[in-house]
Amino acid sequence: MRINELALLLAAMLIAVPSHAAGADVQEQLKRVQPRPATIAPEATTAMILGMAKAGERIVAVGEQGVVLLRDAPDAPLRQAKAVPVDATLTAVDFVDAKRGWAVGQWGVILATTDGGETWQRQRIDLDTDRPLFAVHFLDAEHGVAVGLWSLVLTTEDGGKTWVERTMQPPPDSKRADLNLLGLFADAHGVLYATGERGMVLKSVDQGATWAYLPTGYKGSFWTGIAQGDGSLLVGGQRGSIYRSDDGGAHWTAVESGGKHSITAFARQGANIVAVGLEGFVAFSTDNGGSFKAQARGDRLALTAAVADGKGRWLFGSRAGLVAEPAR
Repeated sequence: MRINELALLLAAMLIAVPSHAAGADVQEQLKRVQPRPATIAPEATTAMILGMAKAGERIVAVGEQGVVLLRDAPDAPLRQAKAVPVDATLTAVDFVDAKRGWAVGQWGVILATTDGGETWQRQRIDLDTDRPLFAVHFLDAEHGVAVGLWSLVLTTEDGGKTWVERTMQPPPDSKRADLNLLGLFADAHGVLYATGERGMVLKSVDQGATWAYLPTGYKGSFWTGIAQGDGSLLVGGQRGSIYRSDDGGAHWTAVESGGKHSITAFARQGANIVAVGLEGFVAFSTDNGGSFKAQARGDRLALTAAVADGKGRWLFGSRAGLVAEPAR
């Protein structure tokens, strides 16, 4: 990925993240970091958004400096959540119903809500190393997984009251497990998939306890993935790459996206799929991801997330807040 693309997507997420060889001075600085509650401010509605989810009919969007935005109905105005306990950049959010949800991000933070995103409580934070979490998915109200920097995988079996770090095996032809795991999704049977660097997709059939590596034949990073209504899988990432599997990840084939800009998110309404990415990239599919038709936004705005808006159209997260689907 080009440096400017990486900056757009990860600059906010990777603030103060140490390298494997980080010195004692860096580690000491991290230990002095003290998170504060997210600020309530009018300009929050234009903050960079990195993750979105539906909580019933409500849309919940999370992003830089602990911003959580809520939209209660398709035509309702955006508003900020009432209480977020940390000003860490939040990278992803997931809900199991209209009330219960989780968000993850910088400092390995995990937040939980039981009121549809109005207020949040901290379940986990690691100020010693700051290995950010990039994705979270809950299979039900008790069983969830979060993934992030350097093959970090955390699982819970009690709704996030306790989180267990899982030891990962090295990927093929590697000596250590150090892939950045960037996306996370599940199929209708509860099988989990994580997307990562080096063209890797990881698969877990035991709620995140163990994982198998699924090479795709691609060498770049996959930022995101989604399971389709017909059982197929899609993953997307660098240079507009989309790969599809119809057999649970055993085999993958490239799908033409119609563009060369990195894909950051998928969303689904029935058989209709949208893929969004950098430089205003938007592509639509009406056949469960078998083919896509691209349509770039005129403003070239970097898009980072997507959800159905409740009226048959799409709403996108971007580096400038939430934006509507362009007219077609």
